[in-house]
Amino acid sequence: MATQVFISLAVKYLEKSIAFFSSLGYTFNPEMSNAQGTCMIVSDTIFIMLMEESFFQTFTTKKIIDARTSVECSICITLDSKEAVNEMVDKALAAGATNPEPTDYGFNVPA
Repeated sequence: MATQVFISLAVKYLEKSIAFFSSLGYTFNPEMSNAQGTCMIVSDTIFIMLMEESFFQTFTTKKIIDARTSVECSICITLDSKEAVNEMVDKALAAGATNPEPTDYGFNVPA
């Protein structure tokens, strides 16, 4: 069995988060979702658990950071081309993302 990765993210508004990521083309596993959280499918082995802050807080005693003013981590997802990246950025901006200028470091990963 391949190793699976589950990344848990606290969100203020679950339904808004689902709408945002749905507009980017992501789908969700209803068997791992409820009114407090959902399982976003990134690939066959990578999943992001979007959890309302109050639910996320039950998994830790530490304070949840304010993602608008602090950074906890950086998560990157590969796409097939620069055009696909630009298309994803355009979709994200149309769905309400607020960082309009992604940085192109010129990395070219061989296929």
